[in-house]
Amino acid sequence: MAESGLLEDLYREIILDHYRQPRNHGVTIESTCSAEGANPLCGDQVCIDVALVDGLVEGISFSGHGCSISQASASMMTEYVKGRTAAEALRGVEAFQQMMLTGEAPEIDGFDDIASLVGVAKFPARVKCASLAWKTLAQALAEGGGSVTTDDGSR
Repeated sequence: MAESGLLEDLYREIILDHYRQPRNHGVTIESTCSAEGANPLCGDQVCIDVALVDGLVEGISFSGHGCSISQASASMMTEYVKGRTAAEALRGVEAFQQMMLTGEAPEIDGFDDIASLVGVAKFPARVKCASLAWKTLAQALAEGGGSVTTDDGSR
């Protein structure tokens, strides 16, 4: 029981660190694709800009505002995808969505901080907050832009 509490405290600190000091937030990049996302339930909004060069994510940034979960998740997501191929980034999106469904962190290289969001799976309304940036990234990469919303009735 005490070990569980320590892990929760560590996860809370990781999330707060990414919220207070978001990585790649507001950074200006020359993007090749972008997308906007909104979570009407919580009021979260995010814009993801991606610089793809020969299928590699050479740069990524996000802007917008929202709750600590959505902003921390966006920060973690940008760190994860930078330097990966678009296909690897999309596999990361799938792994993240699976984590939100199962409540189990995947064993994927680079998902260390992201695993701190595993507890969000217990709170369906917060899953939408955590998933927003990931769904928006998928929209940007798969369709070259557009917008998404978490208001689709799914987790």
